[in-house]
Amino acid sequence: MPRYTVHVRGEWLAVPCRDAQLTVGWLGREAVRRYIKNKPDNGGFASVDDVSFLVRRCKGLGLLDHEDPLEVALEDNEFVEVVIEGDAMSPDFIPSQPEGVYLYPFLQTVWSYIALDGDSLTTEDLVNLGKGRYKIKLTPTAEKKVQKSREVIDSIVKEKTGILFSLFVYGITTGFGKFARTVIPVNKLEELQVNLVRSHSSGVGKPLIPERCRMLLALRINVLAKGYSGISLETLKQVIEVFNASCLPYVPEKGTVGASGDLAPLSHLALGLIGEGKMWSPKSGWADAKYVLEAHGLKPVVLKPKEGLALINGTQMITSLGCEAVERASAIARQADIVAALTLEVLKGTTKAFDTDIHAVRPHRGQIEVAFRFRSLLDSDHHPSEIAESHRFCDRVQDAYTLRCCPQVHGVANDTIAFVKNIITTELNSATDNPMVFASRGETISGGNFHGEYPAKALDYLAIGVHELAAISERRIERLCNPSLSELPPFLVAEGGLNSGFMIAHCTAAALVSENKALCHPSSVDSLSTSAATEDHVSMGGWAARKALRVIEHVEQVLAIELLAACQGIEFLRPLRTTTPLEKVYDLVRSVVRPWIKDRFMAPDIEAAHRLLVEQKVWEVAAPYIEKYRMEHIPESRPVSPTAFSLEFLHKKSIKIPESGDL
Repeated sequence: MPRYTVHVRGEWLAVPCRDAQLTVGWLGREAVRRYIKNKPDNGGFASVDDVSFLVRRCKGLGLLDHEDPLEVALEDNEFVEVVIEGDAMSPDFIPSQPEGVYLYPFLQTVWSYIALDGDSLTTEDLVNLGKGRYKIKLTPTAEKKVQKSREVIDSIVKEKTGILFSLFVYGITTGFGKFARTVIPVNKLEELQVNLVRSHSSGVGKPLIPERCRMLLALRINVLAKGYSGISLETLKQVIEVFNASCLPYVPEKGTVGASGDLAPLSHLALGLIGEGKMWSPKSGWADAKYVLEAHGLKPVVLKPKEGLALINGTQMITSLGCEAVERASAIARQADIVAALTLEVLKGTTKAFDTDIHAVRPHRGQIEVAFRFRSLLDSDHHPSEIAESHRFCDRVQDAYTLRCCPQVHGVANDTIAFVKNIITTELNSATDNPMVFASRGETISGGNFHGEYPAKALDYLAIGVHELAAISERRIERLCNPSLSELPPFLVAEGGLNSGFMIAHCTAAALVSENKALCHPSSVDSLSTSAATEDHVSMGGWAARKALRVIEHVEQVLAIELLAACQGIEFLRPLRTTTPLEKVYDLVRSVVRPWIKDRFMAPDIEAAHRLLVEQKVWEVAAPYIEKYRMEHIPESRPVSPTAFSLEFLHKKSIKIPESGDL
């Protein structure tokens, strides 16, 4: 028998439906009838017939026609809202498909699983878990470790009244923070854990989008799987079931100081698991957690001693957002080389600055790799460029720094990302609880693994390193738009004056770069004492992670503008063609953005180019050519130019070299 969960004026009502041919209007009236019946004053209505209402889905907020049959309009156990005429539509509902959520994985019938053991999760794995591409299970080894650590907790609780030293076991038999020496009676230990979760759920701001909440929940599961948290295997499996059903708690993005771990956001995560607060699922949109869990056949977690603390103590908010940041940074750094190479072509730059020998004598790994990518994309015997050939014998000796120094500037960004990725990967697979449960020793030990300084410092460094990709890109956009610095029309458009072309797109890039300068100020250099000076040094890592993500998004947007500008520049060089890989990039861009003939609404074009970069389409188009160049060990092309001095060139031209003493 179909059943629907209906929201009426702040109350949720479960309405069974014995006849699928009944209509949406019937469902609304029946929900209102039940609402009136439950109210002492009938909710202010004489009867159901006096109530005018609208019915809408919670998922997507679409209005429903009263005449439509339920079997056509709704899925079984779908969540809907009845909006009574004169009432404002409920602000409790947040659009059920926020930016960044991927719906297609939830339609899968055959799932792939990632087996978590607490030791081998990668940044790529966590991002894919966030996108809903996998479900989770535990390895048998992880299950055994979890069981053994729980046995230690159970023995502490069991012996509490009989052994003096076990009276003071932080967070298990005592309060928290300043209350660490306040002993809690045995019959209050479970209430202690619930109170902890409720009181610490004090975050503010927008909720994490589902993709990021999935990452947060998956990472917390991975840490619990290490077997040092003291959670029971039964509770951990319940948490995994919640993840696999894509039931995601409402987690505000602000409120953590990054020690003792990310208490506020992780508490909101735990709050949903115990059936309180709000929760999102693809099936329900946003609704009360207990109803979302019920709709998926799940029961709220009942916390045992230590389990509330096990769920909320750790650096998973910083680290999960940092994981997304480092993966997006890696993607945009690779593609920045391609965009810059295209710009160099349009500005008729030289490939000389990317010569292997130059970079071999300053052998930073990132610099060498960036120079290699430029060589693989630009004019060579393997894929010649008509544009490069057109200015082979010009009198320009060397290019501006924004072109010539790409290996040095982009290179250190790549090395920064690699450094940060190493720290984040270690943090993904670290136990960051307090106290730690060591089953092999049969004891718990209080320490400071919850302190977020490692990921906080790394993510501040990441923001600074990646920002430079936007800073140098904005200067290249200037060169593309400024006719005194290029051979192109002003602002890359015909009939300048009548048309403004890329004039304000460049301003947008400049604005984003300037904003990044402020965002790159490290948050981890700050600390405020909290918890009555018990927690007197904190990392501010949550802000470091959120800032890094914002900086990276700005970098993506600036490079999207450069990509559009470079492709527009090519229009003025036709019929000349660039190299095969760069022509493929041009074709990709032109598949979503047409050439700029005259002024038009530009924001959608920038967003389309931004999406190509976020989805790594630009990399996918160019990468096969880069890897072919690498695998085939193609000899380096060193075309002769009159502005590049060499003895060989002089001999070929039969130019007499002055001997010593000659004028």
